[in-house]
Amino acid sequence: MLQFWPGGRRIMSTSYPDAPLGVRLVTAITGKLCPQWQINRLLWFKCSVLGLTYLAYMCYHMTRKPISIVKAVLHRNCSQAQIPPEFVSNGDFPPNDSTWCDYPPFDGTDSAALLGTLDTSFLFCYAIAMFLSGFIAERVSIRYFLTFGMLLSGIFCYLFGVAKVYDIHSFMYFVFVQAMAGIFQTTGWPGVVTIVGRWFGKSKRGLIYGIWNSHTSIGNILGTLIAAYYVESDWSMSFIVPGFIMGVFGFVMFLFLVDRPEIVDCHEKVGDRRGSYRKMDDGRTGDAGNSDVEDPVATNSEQENPSLRSLHGSFHSNIDINERTPIIGSINRTVPQEEAIGFKEALNIPGVVEFSFCLFFSKLVSYTFMYWLPLYIGFSTKMGAELSGKVSTLFDLGGIVGAIAAGMISDYSGMAATTCVGMLAAAAPTLLIYQQYGAVSLSFNILLLFIVGVLVNGPYALITTSVSAELGQHRSNGNSKALATVTAIIDGTGSIGAAIGPLLAGFVSSSGWENVFYMLIVSDLLALLLLLRLVSRELTRNSRRRNVRIE
Repeated sequence: MLQFWPGGRRIMSTSYPDAPLGVRLVTAITGKLCPQWQINRLLWFKCSVLGLTYLAYMCYHMTRKPISIVKAVLHRNCSQAQIPPEFVSNGDFPPNDSTWCDYPPFDGTDSAALLGTLDTSFLFCYAIAMFLSGFIAERVSIRYFLTFGMLLSGIFCYLFGVAKVYDIHSFMYFVFVQAMAGIFQTTGWPGVVTIVGRWFGKSKRGLIYGIWNSHTSIGNILGTLIAAYYVESDWSMSFIVPGFIMGVFGFVMFLFLVDRPEIVDCHEKVGDRRGSYRKMDDGRTGDAGNSDVEDPVATNSEQENPSLRSLHGSFHSNIDINERTPIIGSINRTVPQEEAIGFKEALNIPGVVEFSFCLFFSKLVSYTFMYWLPLYIGFSTKMGAELSGKVSTLFDLGGIVGAIAAGMISDYSGMAATTCVGMLAAAAPTLLIYQQYGAVSLSFNILLLFIVGVLVNGPYALITTSVSAELGQHRSNGNSKALATVTAIIDGTGSIGAAIGPLLAGFVSSSGWENVFYMLIVSDLLALLLLLRLVSRELTRNSRRRNVRIE
């Protein structure tokens, strides 16, 4: 039986029979130790969902980064490498072997192509499997979906490092491990975006997602630092440690992640057909974030209430709620189940195609940096593998700032496409400046790399989070069961670009790194062009809004 305290708050001893085991244990323990403890139940679970999904996707990216650091020691200039003391003392060091420090099969002249193939095997499998992953995520428990994906992703990251322990030199072994890792990594993004979308409404969505999306950069930074710490002493640990951490957090998701509000009695309250409201702990009603998205040409009554602007410039009417409004959330009632939509219906949602192809080119740029930046820094500045890896984290730190800035600008302006185009336009010349002057000094390299991270990752983060969630709850699909499908379509299309970028960089770099940067600048400009139609619609909508206000 549920127990209430003044102010509508519920004590933690409330039982949730369908909740994860860890949540039930925590509620039982706190109920016995602190029987008078009062909490805001909705706030408690929202914070836990944000924290757990943040940690989950941080781990996904943490296990992707080691390969970019370890590339520098799989094939390097052996004349500059430190000779192990035991080789010298035992007389085992072959002085005429110019590849003694490399790891076969990456010790030949085709090493760049082989390393690029590893990236491609991961990213193409990731891109292809992403579409299927979103389809599955709509139809199963996302808690189990994430747990399974994290455990398998951790295992295959571990298996890459095990190759050194057991002296495995088969190139096909590395390709297989990377391909399987790519497949199971697809469980992450549709899962975490869908869960956050279920718990949070549209208000301040860009800012919330911008801050939350820092898990990508934090994961990259942690993966880089862990890999860099071990890379010159024992590169196998660069994979084994992140893989182990990933598996541990996968089990944590199984124990504590609440993937649906109704599991813990945070049900929704249905208003009229133009909007939905969530039942709060204190008996009040609030926007649940599932309001219908309408066309830019709004009715007069809607134009007079522009407080809630959607991605396409819609306005939501204020809806009166009284005691007769039906409530879904009674303990003895079940929440109606909506049917998940298919790919065809998702593609018909306005904006999905444009943002998907924009993300194709945006991720091509971002992932080329992700997989090749440490190697490029070492080549252009003559830094060692460890220092190059640490300097490359400035790109990810800039990404955190870029994601938050893009989210705040989008929230304030209501123009997501215009926000992306503005940052993409600034990114193109910045990429050229970094290529030309990044090697002048360490401090200048750091400054330029941070700015590049802000401008390159800002649009990428906005599209994969706030925009995907907005489109996944568009009124044209009739329900909110499109979140994982739309997210998978957008991110899957983007991931194809992410696979092509590092592959092309591996081949193009042989003719000069400046050609790689020209490729990235062209991709950036193509991403910009793909959004111009949406930008035109957003500017037209804003012009109409100003005219209405003047009248």
